[in-house]
Amino acid sequence: MRNSITFLATATVLALFASGCASTDQGFSFEQKFGRGLRNVTEFVRCGEIRRSMEQTALLDGPDMAYTTGFIRGFNRSLARTGIGIYEMVTAPFPPYDPVFTDYLTVNPVFPESYKPHLLADPTFGPDTALGFSGGDIAPIFPGSRFRIFDN
Repeated sequence: MRNSITFLATATVLALFASGCASTDQGFSFEQKFGRGLRNVTEFVRCGEIRRSMEQTALLDGPDMAYTTGFIRGFNRSLARTGIGIYEMVTAPFPPYDPVFTDYLTVNPVFPESYKPHLLADPTFGPDTALGFSGGDIAPIFPGSRFRIFDN
């Protein structure tokens, strides 16, 4: 009896996750929703909203407000993005797969206008690994690190 209950619970959980993986007619799927949630949860590691809000506040309202108002605005947006990420990761197996709360935040992560992210210098992405070198950012997580090696 105990084995059948365990088997039934396992089968129910597997069926629940498997049914959520089918893509819909809009092209969104479980993988996209879970990936979007994971990307949003790691917002505080990336600090993209904080850097962009500080930059935009400095440009629009003046440099004296960038370190105060811009930081608080970016911090609030980072909290909202992290909360949405947690929600999307928890509800990833269940439809609908469309992005939520898009009137306040964009679907994709934001970066300051002065920075365009590139792939890291890693043997996985570097085509010149047979020669022993490849290009990429030196320290992409540090703001202001714009030096690139072998950039064409």
